[in-house]
Amino acid sequence: MSDGVVIVGGGPAGLMAAEAAASRGVRVDVYERMGSVGRKFLLAGKGGLNLTHSDPRGRFDARYGARQAEVGRWLDAFDADALRGWAAALGVETFVGSSGRVFPSDLKAAPLLRAWLRRLRAGGVAFHVHHRWLGWHADGALRFAAPAGEVAVSGAATVLALGGGSWPVLGSDGAWLPLLRARGVATADLAPANCGFDVDWSTHFAERHAGAPLKPVTVFWRDADDVEQHLQGECVVTAGGIEGSLIYAISATLREQVAAHGHARIALDLAPGRSEERLARDLARPRNGRSLAELLRRQAGIGGVKAGLLRECLDAAGLADPQRLAAAIKRLPIVLRRPRPLAEAISTAGGVRFDALREDLMLSALPGTFCAGEMIDWEAPTGGYLLTASFASGRIAGAGAADWAQVRERA
Repeated sequence: MSDGVVIVGGGPAGLMAAEAAASRGVRVDVYERMGSVGRKFLLAGKGGLNLTHSDPRGRFDARYGARQAEVGRWLDAFDADALRGWAAALGVETFVGSSGRVFPSDLKAAPLLRAWLRRLRAGGVAFHVHHRWLGWHADGALRFAAPAGEVAVSGAATVLALGGGSWPVLGSDGAWLPLLRARGVATADLAPANCGFDVDWSTHFAERHAGAPLKPVTVFWRDADDVEQHLQGECVVTAGGIEGSLIYAISATLREQVAAHGHARIALDLAPGRSEERLARDLARPRNGRSLAELLRRQAGIGGVKAGLLRECLDAAGLADPQRLAAAIKRLPIVLRRPRPLAEAISTAGGVRFDALREDLMLSALPGTFCAGEMIDWEAPTGGYLLTASFASGRIAGAGAADWAQVRERA
């Protein structure tokens, strides 16, 4: 039993909610489905923890797309600079990388998490692992499946920080969605965000080039207003399609296009920095017995998977025509059939709708119950934006829950 705040979920949003609530002098208990907290946080830091981003606020907020106004209000209370200061207070200094992304000086997530958990425990936060949330009893108590059997937990306030539906092996499986809907909470279906897409590659191409990086390339796509946009970066060919940071950055738009039209179209510039005219001129030079592969390598700097893509998308006549070949190098069309499954996505779109929440992130339909993190209906590209908003929402929800609990306990 608890007469303070109960946090359900031990990811970044839940832990930040615990910190915010405990700092207000209330008892805090964190319940986590897995055997330890912060598992997805540790996975995110496996290749170097991208904690936040150095974008100025206007550009930073814009990364949240249709939800930039709502998420911007979270960031007003706890933005990227505040997050870096928070990490520094835990003894973790940060630096800005060449891409503008912000990392711990040692690039690792584990030291930050360990220092954070020490501070939380010192502040009185109690942790209960291997507790899977099952919903509510008729009297309002929270139900948990625990190693010794089902237990009931009551608190003056609750923060749900249950994540989305991506990477369910780490604990976020979206099982909370029907539980909230049954209690009258307005939600949007979960969908993959920061995800790859299926492409109908030929067997030969897939077997030969799966896993090959495409870099540098420029992707062209049309936004929601049918205006062409472009972005340069890197992506990866997979056995069934295409993924990577360049695709993740525009996955929300592509996902919506697939939903509306049954497919999405992009085009790739395989030779950024070279004009179509120059390519056509260079490719028209006499081969002198050289193969097409040698011609592409010598005259266009194209080989490997890029050459494979040209063979995948052009017929023999197109490959033999310098003008058509140059045009394809600069605008190679690719049809995306569907997003990869939710379980494979880096993050999740959908969840608890903003109109179901008050500004303090309490559910209007369930007074005393607050939400935080990825289970709310917002999304952002990778680059530190996901973590920053999760931390910021956790602080708001935890503070709101503590205030609610204190009012209830005084009544």
